[in-house]
Amino acid sequence: MRIISGLLPLLLLTGCSDSNAQSPGGSFKAPWDKWYFTFSTPKALPAQVTLVKLLDTKGYGYVFQTIDQPQGNSVGTWSKYLGKGTSPFNQAESPPQMIQFCWDSIIDKKVYETTLFFAADTQKKMLSSEPDWYDSKDTYYFQYMAIGLAPEGKVRVWLNNNGKPNIELTSTKITTVSGKDLDMCKGVTGSDFSRGYSNKTKEFIKDKKYPYGNW
Repeated sequence: MRIISGLLPLLLLTGCSDSNAQSPGGSFKAPWDKWYFTFSTPKALPAQVTLVKLLDTKGYGYVFQTIDQPQGNSVGTWSKYLGKGTSPFNQAESPPQMIQFCWDSIIDKKVYETTLFFAADTQKKMLSSEPDWYDSKDTYYFQYMAIGLAPEGKVRVWLNNNGKPNIELTSTKITTVSGKDLDMCKGVTGSDFSRGYSNKTKEFIKDKKYPYGNW
């Protein structure tokens, strides 16, 4: 993890704007202009993403400090259709090699640092297409990624699947740390955990056993 955290700052030297790209470039060309990633949380178990760094297959590094924040209504386990497609902020031009991000789990009252390493099969799937389920005359590309953030720092990743249940990216290597093991995310937080839970969260978790579902 220390190697990963040390590598990203070298690749992403100009991380001072909302979404910057920097790289020598290359000949890689995706069949779409943008792909999008959105975060999701279980119902009433909020989280806040504070910093995202991304390295794509073209060699471009992105830093996101303005982020489309997690939303979700899954109860007990993840919905098979979570994710909301496009995002005004969370977007890149080529499939990802790696994403590293900082997030505050409000329900856990912890800061987490998660790193996702994507296998070649994910990149291949994102470049594939099929007739759109709604109108077969249109083309559907697998360019919409959903990242689930749950209690106990659990993270899962899917691609939205053309009107069918999401495709879980089980080949993705997911590493999450907290506390003394934080590196990139040390001191990065947007939350005051001392304020306690909102009334909505208190009502939802009443008489339930942590972590409030199977994530």
